[in-house]
Amino acid sequence: MAENKIIRCTLEDHAQPILEILNEAILNSTALYDYKARPFESMLHWFRVKTENNLPVIGIENENGDLLGFGSYGSFRGWPAYKYTVEHSVYVHKDFRCQGLGSTLLKELIAEAEKNGMHSIIGGIDAENAGSIALHKKLGFEYVGTLNQVGFKFGRWLNLAFFQLLLETPSNPCDG
Repeated sequence: MAENKIIRCTLEDHAQPILEILNEAILNSTALYDYKARPFESMLHWFRVKTENNLPVIGIENENGDLLGFGSYGSFRGWPAYKYTVEHSVYVHKDFRCQGLGSTLLKELIAEAEKNGMHSIIGGIDAENAGSIALHKKLGFEYVGTLNQVGFKFGRWLNLAFFQLLLETPSNPCDG
């Protein structure tokens, strides 16, 4: 049996499968607080921002080259003093959940954040998403608070829980 492999996702090869994974989550879960499926054009902007800011988009492919899941991170907030903090996202195709892929992707993002001198990784998780919360706790993330009733989807209010992992990096942080 062939092994899955970690890859760097590209616009050309992975925009469509990433979009399909995201749109399934939008339409069928509270993993994303969005209502409508995104058009393909949204991926052009998304990948451009990732590329221009040297932000990782990491995926897992099976032996057939099918994208099973992906993860990335981006700015936590837009002000300069947050430059050592990122907010991450990990999504796994609905047919491949509960197989450890989310854990593999999140570990890769943590390693990437360390390599890039980040200090804090934030995960914003729907407070009812027990699987994602358990994954984050397993990898050392600590619960840091909940914003109650900040989203409304599927006819109900949603609470957003925040989990944080502090890294030993960067070795020489500086202002400015």
